[in-house]
Order: sequence, then C-alpha cells, then structure tokens
Amino acid sequence: MPVDLHPLAARFVDVADAYERGRPEYTPAVAEAIAAELHIGPGARVLDLAAGTGKLTRALLGVGLDVVAVEPQAQLREILADSVGVERTLDGLAEEIPLPNASVAAVTVADAFHWFDQVAALREIRRVLIAGGGLAVLRIVPDWSGASWAHQVGSLIVELRPEHPQFQGPRWQDTARAEGHWTAPREVQLTMLQPASPEGILDYITSMSWIAALPDEQRAATVARIGELIAVGDTPDELPVHVVVGLASLA
Repeated sequence: MPVDLHPLAARFVDVADAYERGRPEYTPAVAEAIAAELHIGPGARVLDLAAGTGKLTRALLGVGLDVVAVEPQAQLREILADSVGVERTLDGLAEEIPLPNASVAAVTVADAFHWFDQVAALREIRRVLIAGGGLAVLRIVPDWSGASWAHQVGSLIVELRPEHPQFQGPRWQDTARAEGHWTAPREVQLTMLQPASPEGILDYITSMSWIAALPDEQRAATVARIGELIAVGDTPDELPVHVVVGLASLA
C-alpha cells in the first residue's frame, strides 16, 4: 500500500534552501557519541533515514562511517546529493526502506521520527539492521534564551503551531517497548554551540513545518513580523543547541 507523507512534512519542499541554511550543523561529538553508544566502528555501514538536506549524514561521514542516506522529497534530496554524493543518496520512505535485509549496522533518524508510521517504520528498521544493530533517534532543541527576542518570538511560534505529531503523537520509545524487539530505550543529551545571526534564526523559523504550511500571504507576513522582532533585538554571536539522542538496539 502506498505511504503518503504527512501534509506538514510535505511542505519542507517549499523551504528546502532555508532548511539547509538555518538548521544547525551537527558537531563531530554528536556523531562520535552515536557511534560509541551503539558500538559501531569506523567504516561501519549506517543508514541515515529521512536525511533531509544531509545535516546528520555529513557529520556521520566526517567520523569515518559509511553512510547511505534515504530521503523521500526530491527538493531536499537534490541538496543532499550535492553535499554527500549521488551514490550515497536514495529515494525512499521509512515504511519502505530501499535496502536489503541485514545490510546496516545502525539507523539514525534526525528530527523526523514523528512523521513516520511508527510500527511500520520500526519493522522496516529491524529488517535492514544486522543482528544487534542499533537505532539513534535525534531531537534538536534550540536554546534561544540568551536572545532578547526569545520569549516574544517563541510565544508567537507556539501560537501558530497546529496539532503536530512531534508534540501530540506517541513517543517512539513507547512503540518500541510495546513491540518487544528492542533493548530498553535510553537517552543521552549533548549541547552544541552554534554561530547565530538574525538571518540564520529566521531561516530556521521559516523551515519549521507549520510555518512553511501557512498560506503564502500569511507566511510572508508572519516571517516578516518575526524578522522585525529579531532585527530590533539582540542576538548573541553563538547560541546553544541541545541534541537529545534516543538509543535502542535489537534485542
């Protein structure tokens, strides 16, 4: 049965360039932590699932892993292929992964698991993992508290947010526990300092799915209003980004 993307997820194609410019880059420490926690060595084959424009893919490659990236949306996949190579880039879905059985040592998912049919995706992830292979599910939490505009802009973003699976849907850990094929999920958290600028913050906000999904005129007006709030405020040169990494392995 064909799998349709969530309507909000499908809107990332409209903001692919802003996504690439504004979303934070993962530091080597994040990729190294995933490798250490899942006991995968240099050269291990890893699947970066729903890879977007390749933010995590590049970090994983940077620490010596052999990464294949799967992304269903053509506009994002084009940027992905430009940055990591066409040979590492595949069109596919979490529920229909275009890889053979037992072909990867680990699967990573960065800020995307909430878009999946969790039961179907976990079944496919189990299929492509080798025995004892691991899963890392990453969640980005930007920390704008050091900026003068943080409360005002944050409140506006939350007011605009519709029902969203990242905030209202089931936790992947609960689905994994219910299935019984996984070790007990656990979490580690890392903090990255990232360069910050008004333009970069606005790109990040523009790339949020529910901002991208607004009607064109409302989106333009909303982005302009947020841009004004940021422009008249104070933005530090660096801001922290917290990376929550959920981990489990095949039992």
